[in-house]
Amino acid sequence: MTSEQKSPQKISSLANFIFMTRWLQLPLYMGLILAQIVYVYHFWVELVDLVSALMGNGTALSHILSATSVDGAAPQSRLTETTIMLVVLGLIDVVMISNLLIMVIVGGYETFVSRMHLENHPDQPEWLSHVNASVLKVKLATAIIGISSIHLLKSFINASAHETKTLVAQTVIHLVFLLSALAIAYADRIMSATLHESQGKH
Repeated sequence: MTSEQKSPQKISSLANFIFMTRWLQLPLYMGLILAQIVYVYHFWVELVDLVSALMGNGTALSHILSATSVDGAAPQSRLTETTIMLVVLGLIDVVMISNLLIMVIVGGYETFVSRMHLENHPDQPEWLSHVNASVLKVKLATAIIGISSIHLLKSFINASAHETKTLVAQTVIHLVFLLSALAIAYADRIMSATLHESQGKH
């Protein structure tokens, strides 16, 4: 046996126990799956209400108008283009949050718990092949920016129903999310460049 063909070191009982505690995260990911189911139910309830309201269902129309109204806004009695747009943006918001949940569940499980062995699966997400903690943070930050953009767009569409300070605060918060994502991506780029340089020297 050459020096390069070293036998694997035996893991101590304590180290093996600590390593096994990663499975404690499994109930957390199962909980997120339940949250995903709740979002799917909410999506279909809102979609059915929208379609029913368009077909003249008074109860669905009342629910849609109450869900899209803001305190202090003038009451509405029918669906308008703005109301429909707000409902659709709400549905898109649910989808984007659902995508965020999928990234956390699948990427987090793959990174921190156990390999899923999806290399030859035709439906393997492209990003999962090179996912790690840094990549996952950048993707999550990008997803949060997308969700924040939807909320900001909903506020601007219905700007007359919001106070100016509310719109300014939402814009500032969105910019903070954007700067945070840029900082995370820049830090990840520096770390990757440093790692490549250290590997090149060896």
